[in-house]
Amino acid sequence: MKKLTHDQIAENRSTLETIHKVSKLPVYVLLDSIRSSYNVGSIFRTSDGVMIEKLFLGGYTPHPPKSSSSSGRKEILKTALGSTESVKWEYVKDPEDVILKLKKDDVKICALELTSKSKRYYETCSKDFPLCLIVGNEISGVSQSLIDLCDFSIEIPQFGIKQSLNVAVAYGIAIFELRKIFDLNI
Repeated sequence: MKKLTHDQIAENRSTLETIHKVSKLPVYVLLDSIRSSYNVGSIFRTSDGVMIEKLFLGGYTPHPPKSSSSSGRKEILKTALGSTESVKWEYVKDPEDVILKLKKDDVKICALELTSKSKRYYETCSKDFPLCLIVGNEISGVSQSLIDLCDFSIEIPQFGIKQSLNVAVAYGIAIFELRKIFDLNI
């Protein structure tokens, strides 16, 4: 076993010029008022890693600057490491508008949240695609008004004293499991 160099790894990767040819995971992601620019940047990078369809930054979620040379939200760019260029994204003031539009397009809406009816994150199945995964605020989670619009919710079981994981970590676990479930069924 030999560690691959950056050049060797790059041989099998898409580029910004070819990314539009890559088959996307039929998952939209909606961030519901995430506070931390670092979490947003991490979510961008993870979204690139699984090739989601589109990322929506809702409410007061910070969003990247219009160009990498402009000021503001540099923490996102630092953590995202270029993935703000490879992931389709859009800022939306009212997340409910996105959910209602996606529902009209027969996209299932799923909250990554502990609810009275949540199922384990690995219990999602192929009939749940395409879907929109809502990821909530670091403290308050997904807002109840958005949960009211969901078709289902998923949770990551916790076995220690804490009730949840960091939002970017939880997203990473859930989205890679969704990728696995989708890939096994195509």
